[in-house]
Amino acid sequence: MARVGIFGGSFNPPHKGHLLAAREQKRLLDLDRVLLIPAGIPPHKQLAEGSPSGEMRLALTKALAANEQYLEVSDMEIRREGASYTADTLQLLHEQHPEDELFLLMGTDMFLSLHTWSRPELICELATISLAVRRNPSPEEENRIHAQTVYLRESFGARIERVQNEVEDMSSTTVRRMLHFDCAGEYLTPEVLEMIRQHGLYNTDKDLKNLPFEELCQISLSLHKAARRPHVQGCSDTARALAMHWGADPALAARAGILHDITKAMDKQAHLALCRKYGVALRPFEVENDKLLHAKSGAAVAGGVFGECDEVAEAIFWHTTGKADMTLLQKIIYMADYMEPNRDFPGVETLREYAWSDLDRAMLVSFEMSVQMLEARGKAVDVNSREAMEFMQAQLAHRL
Repeated sequence: MARVGIFGGSFNPPHKGHLLAAREQKRLLDLDRVLLIPAGIPPHKQLAEGSPSGEMRLALTKALAANEQYLEVSDMEIRREGASYTADTLQLLHEQHPEDELFLLMGTDMFLSLHTWSRPELICELATISLAVRRNPSPEEENRIHAQTVYLRESFGARIERVQNEVEDMSSTTVRRMLHFDCAGEYLTPEVLEMIRQHGLYNTDKDLKNLPFEELCQISLSLHKAARRPHVQGCSDTARALAMHWGADPALAARAGILHDITKAMDKQAHLALCRKYGVALRPFEVENDKLLHAKSGAAVAGGVFGECDEVAEAIFWHTTGKADMTLLQKIIYMADYMEPNRDFPGVETLREYAWSDLDRAMLVSFEMSVQMLEARGKAVDVNSREAMEFMQAQLAHRL
C-alpha cells in the first residue's frame, strides 16, 4: 500500500510554489509519491484569457516534475471530456489502485469551499483531506477553518489532516503577470521557463513597447483584478480630460493613467523583484510600507516593459506620495488617481471642483487629507508627502 498525495489544479503555469508545496506535503505526511494532475476544464473557475491548451499545460507540468523522483504527472483530467471534477478523478484512482491511501492536497481557500464541490461525500470517502494552513492565520480565518472542519466531519465523515504551510505563498496569477514583465525567473524552474519562451506562451513572444493606446489599454486592464479595472479606466479618462483642460499632453496623460496601477495586484516579493530587475533604488521606508511599492515597480514596468517615456514613468513613480515641485503631468496623474469618478469619500466633491478650477489648491487639499488620515490611523507619513504639502502651502501663500 502506498501513501499518495493528489495535487490538482490548472497549473497555469506550473511554478516553484507548486514544487515546494508538493515537497513539503510529502515530508509532513510521509507520502510515497505525489501525483500532479492538471485540470482539463477547471469546474470552479475559468482559465485566464490567452492560457495555453491543456496539452501544453500538461507538458509544462511534466517539465516541472522532471527532476523530482517522487513526483508523477497524470493526464487523466486533460484526456477526460467535460469539467475536471475531483470526485471523478479520485474514483478512477481508487479503481486503478484500491490498495493506495489517497491524500487530497489543498490550501485554505479550496478547503473552505469543498462542500460546494461535486459529490463532496465521495471525495471525503475516498481521500484524506490534507489542509495546508498559511502561517499566522487571522482569528477570523481560524474560526472559518474550525467551522468547516466540524461541518465536513459531521456531514461527510471527512478525515482531515492539518499541516502547517511554511512555503511562501505564490500564485499562478502572479507568475503570469511577471511573465508579461519579463521577470518570472525567480518563480519558474529553468525547464519550464525555457519551454514557455520557446513556444511564446503568456505573451513572452510579444514586443510590448510603444503599443497603440487601445492595445495598451487592453493589456493593462487584463493584468488587473476585475474590481480595480473601473478605477484604472476612470483614472486614465480623468487624466486625459484634466490634461486637455490644463494644457498638458492628453495622450501622455491617458497612457500614464492606464498604467499607473499596473503592478497593484502584485505581492511584496514581486514588487521587490521588479525593482531589482529594473534598477529602482528603494528607501527602507518604502520597503517597510508595502502600499508604496506599486508606484515604484509600476514606473519601472512602464519604462522597461512598455517603453513609455520618462515623463510618463515619473508621473507613475510619484502618483502615490507626491513630492515637492511636481510637474504638470505628475500633478494631473496624482489628482486623477485621487478623485476619478469611482472614488467615493468625504471631501471628494470639493477636490473635484478644485481640480478644474485651481489645480494647486486641489493638490494641497489632497496632501492635507492624506497626511491627516494617516496620522489619525497612527500610520507613518512618507517624507515626500510632507515635503509636497509644505511646498504647496508655500506656493499658495506666495500667491496671496
